[in-house]
Amino acid sequence: MKRKLLMFFALVFIASGLWAQSRAITGKVTDETGEGLPGVTIQIKGTSQGVFTDADGQYRITVPSAESILVYSFVGFVTQESQVGNRTNINIQLMPSVTSAGELVVVGYGSQIKQDLTGNIVSLKAEQIENTPVPNFQQAIQGRTAGVFIESENGKVGQGIKMRIRGATSITGSNEPLYVIDGVPVTTQSQSSSSSQTSPLADINFNDIESLEILKDASAAAIYGSRGANGVVIITTKKGKAGNTRVNLNIQQGFSRPTGKKDWLNAEEYIELFTEAAYNSDLLEGFDPINNPADYPGSWLQFAEGRFDRYSGWSDWRNNETDTDWQDLAFQDATSTLIDVSASGGSDKTSFYISGSYSDQDGILIGNNFQRTSGRINLDHQATDKLKFGMNLSLARTINDRVADDNAFATPLQLVALAPITPVRDLNGQLYDRPTTTYYNGLIENEDAEFITTVFRNIGAVYATYNVMPGLKVTAEYGIDLLDQNEDRFWGKRTFTGQSVDGQGFSRWVRVLNNTSKVYANFDKSLSNGHDLSVTAGSEYQYSSTDVTSVTGTGFAVDDLKKVASAAEITGGTSTLTQFSFLSYFARVNYKINNKYLFSVSGRVDGSSRFGENERYGFFPAASAGWILSEESFLSDVSAVSFMKLRASYGATGNAGIGNFGHLGLYGGSAYAGDSGLQPTQIPNPDLTWETTKQFNVGIDFGLFEDRISGEIDYYVKNTEDLLLNVPVPGTSGFNSQLQNIGEMENKGFEFVLNTSNVRTTDFEWNTSFNIARNRNRVKALDGDQELIDSGSSRWLNVVKVGESIGVFYGREFAGADPDNGDALWYLNTPGSERETTNDFNAAARVVLGDPNPDWIGGLTNNFRFKDFDLSILLQFVTGNQIYNGGGGFQSANGDWFDNQTRDQLNRWQQPGDITMVPQARLAYGNGVQASSRYLEDGDYLRLKNVTLGYNVPSSVLEKANLRSLRIYMTGINLATFTNYSGWDPEVNTDYRSSNINQGNDFYSAPQAKTLTFGLNVGF
Repeated sequence: MKRKLLMFFALVFIASGLWAQSRAITGKVTDETGEGLPGVTIQIKGTSQGVFTDADGQYRITVPSAESILVYSFVGFVTQESQVGNRTNINIQLMPSVTSAGELVVVGYGSQIKQDLTGNIVSLKAEQIENTPVPNFQQAIQGRTAGVFIESENGKVGQGIKMRIRGATSITGSNEPLYVIDGVPVTTQSQSSSSSQTSPLADINFNDIESLEILKDASAAAIYGSRGANGVVIITTKKGKAGNTRVNLNIQQGFSRPTGKKDWLNAEEYIELFTEAAYNSDLLEGFDPINNPADYPGSWLQFAEGRFDRYSGWSDWRNNETDTDWQDLAFQDATSTLIDVSASGGSDKTSFYISGSYSDQDGILIGNNFQRTSGRINLDHQATDKLKFGMNLSLARTINDRVADDNAFATPLQLVALAPITPVRDLNGQLYDRPTTTYYNGLIENEDAEFITTVFRNIGAVYATYNVMPGLKVTAEYGIDLLDQNEDRFWGKRTFTGQSVDGQGFSRWVRVLNNTSKVYANFDKSLSNGHDLSVTAGSEYQYSSTDVTSVTGTGFAVDDLKKVASAAEITGGTSTLTQFSFLSYFARVNYKINNKYLFSVSGRVDGSSRFGENERYGFFPAASAGWILSEESFLSDVSAVSFMKLRASYGATGNAGIGNFGHLGLYGGSAYAGDSGLQPTQIPNPDLTWETTKQFNVGIDFGLFEDRISGEIDYYVKNTEDLLLNVPVPGTSGFNSQLQNIGEMENKGFEFVLNTSNVRTTDFEWNTSFNIARNRNRVKALDGDQELIDSGSSRWLNVVKVGESIGVFYGREFAGADPDNGDALWYLNTPGSERETTNDFNAAARVVLGDPNPDWIGGLTNNFRFKDFDLSILLQFVTGNQIYNGGGGFQSANGDWFDNQTRDQLNRWQQPGDITMVPQARLAYGNGVQASSRYLEDGDYLRLKNVTLGYNVPSSVLEKANLRSLRIYMTGINLATFTNYSGWDPEVNTDYRSSNINQGNDFYSAPQAKTLTFGLNVGF
């Protein structure tokens, strides 16, 4: 009996010991922002036992003992381990992996794990760009992506943005990438009636963006065939996740001012310089009105003083009564406001994301403002185990109060041309008008004119996916991009345009309907012996139409009635309709062996209405391979190497970014002897086809020391052939030129990306990301023996020249002022020989002076976290390019005419022996004002692009306030710019002249805005 009792108590003791060791552990797994992570794997180390976190990041697991170690792993995050000990609740915060080799990357018509990519794709996530206080998401990614050059035309809000992925591939076609939003290729071409472009991408609320992928090489982009030569930007918007509804509110208030200003002459200096200039002109003509009063009547000096009298109006220039700073009057105190609210959540069957946003941003120029109101609904529903369908719908309205083009006297920055001796208003309070001031007073435009562009934008898509069998699913999608734009312009009776016609009104309506339908299948199968196969195949059809109607009227009774309906006479009107379509078939096969040998082939057949009947269809293939070296035995034991992959690709892509009817023989309406008729306007070309770009890319991806150091190195060569150029044809054809495929261009480049995790502790983190890229563009051939295409204006320098980059500056080289007499000098011969000079501009040699395309671009980002504080600093740089100041012949012209001058013109030549680059001041003599290297400067700059400081309120405080998250932050944009460029800002490409060839020009272009924004982000 005693033996039985002893055995019973022994069993009870052992069982109680086992029960005491085995216990349930609960907790929550969050990311670096405190958000719960669903789907995280929690596994007991050394066993196969494990669980997953739920939609809120919560988990529960039973462990056998206190010595048990839990392993927390999730794709894209650093795996963590934690020993249980005597705890029953364990909360874990996972940090993003530096390489994120296991993260999912969106590719064309599907997605792929990053480590399996054989092409070059850069991926940006929402947290890298959201809440950046700029109108356009392109500006938010500036400096963050290797090999992607982004440049704003000027500092006007809502204006055009230039984006070049690995250089320009076309002379006359589009060089912009293809943008795809939730599977819909969207309209990106400016619909502006003026030569100043606007950006349709500014209609998009980029706080709705979940991820942004840029497909750079042919392997990645060839699946988009005839439109992939300039790269592809795939934008995926946010989706809901199963779990409790989460509401997020973001509020911003910002303040902006110009990044830079120029130094101008004050009233005293202005009088000094132009008096001297007039007197010098008299002396050249043999007159001396100062020492010989008889020479005064009719002299340049008398003419100048007469102008001074007129410019100064009611004030006395001799007593310096007026000293107007016109530059300050061109700028305004700019503010910006953003209110953004979103809600997301759902169940296992249905998920949703809903957002609404209001943005109001002043430009730094007077009269410039951009407002955007937008909303979005994304719904996904799992109807059955096999069928899933959903929709993405965004609506936006933007209102852009615009100012005139950079070359118009009505644009604010051309106020700087006015004389500082001119008062702003007369004694009755009216703004001075012509001819009292030097030129038209642009302040009148600000008071008595309007230029309002209103856009309604609807981008939507519906889809259905059916799982036919395990591994095979078929997806059908239909997307639409509908853009309605209305431009209302009005010029009052006092404006330059309206004064001779009693006011003028203009109204223009544009509708761009772009719809896309596609059906494609994805098949994924794990074969035996470590072989994996993935196949994508489908077809796509796109149709787009652009409908334009405009009307002009003159004669308005009062300026308050601004609509064309109030005009006394309708003086003009037009209506046009243009269309294009694409029919495509595509396929891609990815093959993986033993998780280390990667192969991919793709092809796309495109048919386009834009090309001739003989060449309507094109085929665009690509192939690539990758080798994950870190999976090989000779590296698997090298602890320093956590990941290493070699990859190479070659493929062909196309460019169809031209007009819709270049291949057709066209006729236009005409009149003869009072009767209507038709006349031929274009010669047909049935052989017209795509420009084709063939690209080779080789690269290496690496991760070292458990991914504490990671990066990418790439080298590429892009050769474009069959360039679309207007080629001269025999006059017997009845035409001057024909659009043909002729010419070649090359881009070669190098890209380097380095990411480092410098410090990673519980309280402090410091991560760095650096990227740098070099691209060298070369025009290899034009039409036959043709060597040069001029820009068509003697005032500008851009050309296309065989052997040089597109748009190089080509002209006479300025040699400064003649020390003996102050004449402007130019070099007579080319560099490389003993240089000779001449004062005859036309006798000087034309040479390549510079290049608007940068040699190197890049960015450096440092992210810091100290407990609940975070700090991000982004530096962006551009080097090796030149900028041509097209306004220099007016504003830096050593007193050639009465435009106010930059202060450096005080360094002009004044007496024999002076060594200076500013020739003698001579009124109306054009001494050195011709287009030459005199106005060409280096455009290098280093910019403190983005600084964000934030504070995340601790969870202990949030729980008391029933909040999920609360973040207070401050963001600075363009806070400092380091450059030797003497203009307003080195990031410039004057709007009215911007094109593939005409680049790097500055003509009274507004600088970028320097913005300081304060924000509050609340999660419920």
